[in-house]
Amino acid sequence: MDVKLADAISAYANAAKGADGKSPATAGDTAGEHKSFAQMVGDALEQVRDATAASETATVDAMKGKADLSEVVAAVTNAEVTLQGVVAVRDRVINAYQEILRMPI
Repeated sequence: MDVKLADAISAYANAAKGADGKSPATAGDTAGEHKSFAQMVGDALEQVRDATAASETATVDAMKGKADLSEVVAAVTNAEVTLQGVVAVRDRVINAYQEILRMPI
């Protein structure tokens, strides 16, 4: 989980400054260039959705007798960790925004 959170923070920092020195407004979305913050958040939400769907599928399979309990626990734990990572990033972004609002003009 720490690695994914660090990757998200690093991606946000790279999107903010641009690895090639361009501002986010001038950086394109072509291959080899960084994703925008909105794209990164969208990808994270897709990962949460996919992990949740996998845990639900594993749970249903276990009820049908097609999956082992350990598979269900692993899928649910993966979904929980993924969601916790997204929530942690969200909390840090909100805290950063609140710090910006508290800055004197």
